[in-house]
Amino acid sequence: MATTSATATTNNTPSDSSQTQVATLGGGCFWCIEAVYLELNGVLKVESGYSGGHVANPTYKAVSSGTTGHAEVAQITFDPSVVTFEEILEVFFTVHDPTTLNRQGNDTGTQYRSAIFYHSPEQQKIAEAAKIAAAELWDEPVVTEIEPFDKFYKAEDYHQNYYKENPYQPYCVYVVGPKVKKFREKFKAKLKQ
Repeated sequence: MATTSATATTNNTPSDSSQTQVATLGGGCFWCIEAVYLELNGVLKVESGYSGGHVANPTYKAVSSGTTGHAEVAQITFDPSVVTFEEILEVFFTVHDPTTLNRQGNDTGTQYRSAIFYHSPEQQKIAEAAKIAAAELWDEPVVTEIEPFDKFYKAEDYHQNYYKENPYQPYCVYVVGPKVKKFREKFKAKLKQ
């Protein structure tokens, strides 16, 4: 297992912010979130990584220990003229369970928490409204954290595009695959062609 530390980015958007926006979302294992958003029309790039912690340049091993404070996240670069932040969050609240504190299925720990790291006051307002709307979808209270974005540390290379590269790995078959299938069924009209 590689233990090379991640590199931080603190900028809110890529160099041409008039054309793109960034969303940073934690919804359990980043492999699941990444796999879904890579198929959403209007999404230009998805990177798995870590946000919300207190340790610089964390490794996967350190984040997995639960001691760094980071959440596993997907950082999503998207074209808001094709897919809005509201639509990004509609997918987010559908493909993971936002009612389980520090847990998604068998994955437990603060690194698996449900979190939205907003990049602007507008994203914060949209996230708060989306969380309220998501309460209608779930029987239990939504516990998603809404926090200001600070830093994103890109995860090690072997985590990037993990589902596509490892579709027959057991976790991908039994955990990631069903989430991708649910996404494809519910958001068929919004898939990349």
